Amino acid sequence: MPLSELVIDNLTSPAVLAFVLGVLAVAVRGDLRLPEQVSSLISIYLLLAIGIKGGTRLREAEFTDIWAPILVTLALGVITPIVTFVAARRIGRLNTTNAASLAAHYGSVSAVTFTAAEAFNKNSGILDEGFLPALVAILEIPGIVVALVIASRHLGSTVRTALHEVLTGKSILLLGGGLLIGGIGSRDAVTAVEPFFITLFPGFLCLFLLDLGTLAGQRFTYIRRAGTRLVVLAIALPVLFGILGTIAGTVAGLSTGGAAVLAIMSASASYIAAPAAVRVALPEADLGVSLGAAIGVTFPFNLMIGIPLFSELAQRIA
Repeated sequence: MPLSELVIDNLTSPAVLAFVLGVLAVAVRGDLRLPEQVSSLISIYLLLAIGIKGGTRLREAEFTDIWAPILVTLALGVITPIVTFVAARRIGRLNTTNAASLAAHYGSVSAVTFTAAEAFNKNSGILDEGFLPALVAILEIPGIVVALVIASRHLGSTVRTALHEVLTGKSILLLGGGLLIGGIGSRDAVTAVEPFFITLFPGFLCLFLLDLGTLAGQRFTYIRRAGTRLVVLAIALPVLFGILGTIAGTVAGLSTGGAAVLAIMSASASYIAAPAAVRVALPEADLGVSLGAAIGVTFPFNLMIGIPLFSELAQRIA
């Protein structure tokens, strides 16, 4: 399928349209933000559902099929924050604190972006792997850790408290706990909850993306304040990391769709785990800059363009 058709199919999906609706609501000064408690509940549901689905597929996978993807995922988790930090300092001209904050956000992963990419490639019939949610949990941690280590070397700060915040944070506990539930739970019991965690998942994703759309619309002010250089980075870094992820996934033996999903994972930026860790380790960092880039630019870019772009790239490489 030509790239233009892939882009159109992706742009007309309910999840993407819900996100656009949220952005437009902010533009016309409407109010579609979900109550904080509702938004938090949906994020808990999504993370746990991703983990459970990954756990059930992971126990069905052969070790020979997953060791290489795990290794390249860990490698990407180390490379992406280092490249982001250097680019933020030299191209974005951010100070050390904000560069390390940006590195933590872009070194980690967006579970929602992953979910949209997985659904897109599954619907396209080119995704064979079911264990990819496990890679989300694996990629969540290294990028943040590496970024905080970089910050500690430059600023002389301690990362112990921040690492504890990462490992015990909501996203890691839910993803990891979901993997355990899906992996060691009895098959009959897990099957009984699949209608809630699997069948209803797309509907909850639309609601969450609607809320993220309004948040992204509000973050545009931070992008304007940070300047054009940050916008360029927020697009160039996902493209670079997406290409690296596509190549790494193909080398690791993933299917065409699997390589495309790993690409979008590498290209995405965290807005749940990373902000929590940065708030503890780098209290002087301007989270508006990092979250503005992650949610205001990178997230919509990946959601609308990155997903079909890397899918097409993976097919060409394959």
